[in-house]
Amino acid sequence: MAQVVNAEVLDSTVVDEALLLRLLRRAGRLVARPALECLELLLDADTPAPVKLTVLAALTYLLVPLDLVPDFIPAAGFSDDLVAITTLLTLCGRHRTEAIRMRAQRKLDRWFPLGR
Repeated sequence: MAQVVNAEVLDSTVVDEALLLRLLRRAGRLVARPALECLELLLDADTPAPVKLTVLAALTYLLVPLDLVPDFIPAAGFSDDLVAITTLLTLCGRHRTEAIRMRAQRKLDRWFPLGR
């Protein structure tokens, strides 16, 4: 059976960073780092389409309020999101280049300055 992929979604570079920033500010820097690496992996032109679909699914799980562990629960709320994203990064590790890591780190430092 042939797999159909909506190329328009995969080729899009439009990401609602304001929405992601609001969520990550609630989640904190620990969740933000792998989430931003996923975002950069998704936006990278060299990332293969099947990897982009997997990354998109993980980021969607992060953004959807219905989780295995609801996000409003103190301390534990984002634990399932963190596990999902770090597992994804492990699976997609060979596609996560140093350039992707650096872009994510720069965005992390801009969104979560350590001096605050």
